[in-house]
Amino acid sequence: MNAQTQKITIQGAAGAVELAIDAPQGASAGIAVLAHPHPLFGGSLDNKVVQTMARAFVQAGWTAVRFNFRGVGKTEGQHDEGRGELDDFLAVVEHVAPLAQAPGGQLALAGFSFGAYVTTHAFARLAPLRPIARLVLVGTSVSRAPAAPIDTVAHPITLVVHGEHDVTVALADVLDWARPQALPVTVVPGGGHFFHGQLPLLKSLVARHLN
Repeated sequence: MNAQTQKITIQGAAGAVELAIDAPQGASAGIAVLAHPHPLFGGSLDNKVVQTMARAFVQAGWTAVRFNFRGVGKTEGQHDEGRGELDDFLAVVEHVAPLAQAPGGQLALAGFSFGAYVTTHAFARLAPLRPIARLVLVGTSVSRAPAAPIDTVAHPITLVVHGEHDVTVALADVLDWARPQALPVTVVPGGGHFFHGQLPLLKSLVARHLN
């Protein structure tokens, strides 16, 4: 994302997992783990939407940790339709957990598209075990890969953003997923799946949620 981005690899269930870490100036408010869109359609930690979300976290004082799912970049293994990718996500959280448990530290989970789908399942797995300070879901995949429901008590810490004209994941499908939960969805008028021309707006929405 910038010259100060730290690239490392950690050990996951299928081998090495590649991480990109961006830290804020001064003390960090916590650790945000961000997941990228579908690996079989060009998704990676360098995705522009994921980078935009990471910048919002960093500017709000968080350390942003992006990672590549299995089979992407330097991450080993093969695409596993979300099952193994959840394991990748949880391995990254386990790696950064000691940092998030530092005095004043917090943990946030975020994802875009397929990555948001995986993030919902990571949240469902982690929320009963440890505090999650923020949950950010953008362009959430809810049809081909059904997203997990978000517990009502977590709605105040959750931001769901979707483009009005998203042709990859229809807004109607996201509303059908959110409606039974009474989970609010922030709709970007005229927005597409990748928020072309509207990334600054997306960044401001995420930053406002964090602040």
